Amino acid sequence: MNFNGQIITATVSDHNDKQVFVQYDGITMAVDVAEFEQVPAIGNPVSGFAYENTHGDARLTTKLPKVGHDHYAFGTVVEVRRDLGVFVNIGLPDKDIVVSLDQLPELTRLWPNRGDRLMVQLMIDKKHRLWGSLADESIIRAVANRAKPEMKNQDVTATVYRLKMAGTHVLTDDFYLGFIHPAERDVEPRLGEVVHARVIGVKDGELNLSLKPRAFEAIDDDAGMVLAVLEHSPNHQIAFTDKSDPEAIKQAFGISKAAFKRALGHLMKAKKIRQHDGITELL
Repeated sequence: MNFNGQIITATVSDHNDKQVFVQYDGITMAVDVAEFEQVPAIGNPVSGFAYENTHGDARLTTKLPKVGHDHYAFGTVVEVRRDLGVFVNIGLPDKDIVVSLDQLPELTRLWPNRGDRLMVQLMIDKKHRLWGSLADESIIRAVANRAKPEMKNQDVTATVYRLKMAGTHVLTDDFYLGFIHPAERDVEPRLGEVVHARVIGVKDGELNLSLKPRAFEAIDDDAGMVLAVLEHSPNHQIAFTDKSDPEAIKQAFGISKAAFKRALGHLMKAKKIRQHDGITELL
């Protein structure tokens, strides 16, 4: 089908309870009857997206996919085939598009998983088969917004679109470019992975991001433990502060004085405690 993946106008030739049949260039295609408010009469024109479904059947849909030729959009990964690539849902009811393994990282552990997102466009090979083609750097930059310095310390959600030795390149949900240095992550994210990051800097309109938690967020377990002790102590007080003896803190709480101080700092920031006269009390 040499018009596979194209928007065409075909002519209604027949219909039944489930499908409307249309013809174009000598080929009959089926359209789901649910796509019409009223079944079109034989001979009427119907415009839509022509494609071959998973079973190789010729289909037409009036509901255009979000991805097209020279039109990029995010699709969701629905299947991974190590011998072929990944299948991406672009909005067709019975057809997913393959992004070839040739476009994916050499390390398969960095391939997208189900649920990850890839920005793709449609391409057709010499055999008139549909494939997904990843957006390159120039396309990503063309759709990106320019970040402002006041975005520093904000939390963002972003999708990984490029993996480099120097670090991870992402595009945020608000279409800002972001970069994650290897020092700002514990594990390298996958291509297409959606990550939650914080802005640690803005340079030349792009975000420098970190996947590591803020210091007060990183000690949630310690802070939670101190909070639990306070809640179960008489008068909701403990005879410890950030000035207490390190060994006494270690013996009582099993953590270092530095960790104890950070935990108290977290709780004070959250307005859950106060320190005075050598004690810490629950507010």
